[in-house]
Amino acid sequence: MRLAHRFDGPEEAPLLVLSNSLGTTMRLWEPQLAAFTSGFRVLRHDHPGHGGSPVPDDPVSVEEIASAVLELIDDERFSFCGLSLGGMVGMCLAAAVPERVETLTLCCTGAKLGTGEEWAERAAMVRAEGTAALVDRSRERWFTPAFRDSATARSYLDELLAIDREGYARCCEALAGFDFRDRLGEIEAPTLVLVGEEDPVTPPEVVETLNEGIPNTETVVVPHASHLANVEQPDAVAAAVLQEVRS
Repeated sequence: MRLAHRFDGPEEAPLLVLSNSLGTTMRLWEPQLAAFTSGFRVLRHDHPGHGGSPVPDDPVSVEEIASAVLELIDDERFSFCGLSLGGMVGMCLAAAVPERVETLTLCCTGAKLGTGEEWAERAAMVRAEGTAALVDRSRERWFTPAFRDSATARSYLDELLAIDREGYARCCEALAGFDFRDRLGEIEAPTLVLVGEEDPVTPPEVVETLNEGIPNTETVVVPHASHLANVEQPDAVAAAVLQEVRS
């Protein structure tokens, strides 16, 4: 599996890997890029069928996405920050190569989100109608009422419209098959759990599962933020992540 990607920041700096949510591209992390590249070499990537990554011919799993991300990195240690689907990729990496993951930030994510049936239904809907069918729902879930009519929010919803329907559906099916609850104990890296205060995707029981299952966690709630917390509160998220990766 080939993933579109890019590196930014000083070549000699420690590596920070960033992974996006479903329905977004590596542009998701632009609000934090200047802060992160001040002290890190940053790797961003697009999920299968998103942005510049080709649409996969075959079904994909979150574990396979994680393996494809690992192929982009030389044999070096790295810190990882992922949002939603990106956080799930990070869980897989932290369990697969614990000796290489220095810190892990799980932003607005869970060891399992939704049910297989719900993801299968969404995949079928997008294949039939395209991602335009998701814009209104995503607007409500991604952003708080105070932010969702902003030009910034609209720009991310416009990006969702451009996501290939088959690529989006393949990633929905990857999410349908993902359940990491019984493997959280394999994560050895110090882990920051970032939660949007108003995020409907990650209710308290989802966050509690992460905190109870991962041996070394800290939770930070981001006020006035929903699912795309880093877009809505860029400075607060950047500060929390940098404190984690520099500790």
